[in-house]
Amino acid sequence: KGHRQAADIAQWLNSRLPASTRILASPALRTRQTAAALTEDFEVVTALAPGNSVADVLSAARWPEHDGTALVVGHQPTLGSVASLLIAGMTMPWNIRKGSVWWLSHRTPGKQGAVVLRAVISPEML
Repeated sequence: KGHRQAADIAQWLNSRLPASTRILASPALRTRQTAAALTEDFEVVTALAPGNSVADVLSAARWPEHDGTALVVGHQPTLGSVASLLIAGMTMPWNIRKGSVWWLSHRTPGKQGAVVLRAVISPEML
């Protein structure tokens, strides 16, 4: 089921992501398998391993300094905390379902400020 869901999400993302997207995955096997459904060209980043902090994830993604696109394949509860911090301004225990995509962007790329929630897609929606 997980492999099929990863393939469905990968198909949706691949039709929308810029070719220059940095794809970052935790060293955990399942996240690497999910990233591999998108491309063979992804980075394994220890800062995305289970138990790491919101700051570790943001630093790995180079948020907000990087003005390109970064896709992070990581873990709960950290990803929910990252999303809540960026959207609501504080870390909260938000739940991000396995295999889901939360697409966030800056209103002004490369600068601190308003974050736009562009899409939330779960595999069941595709």
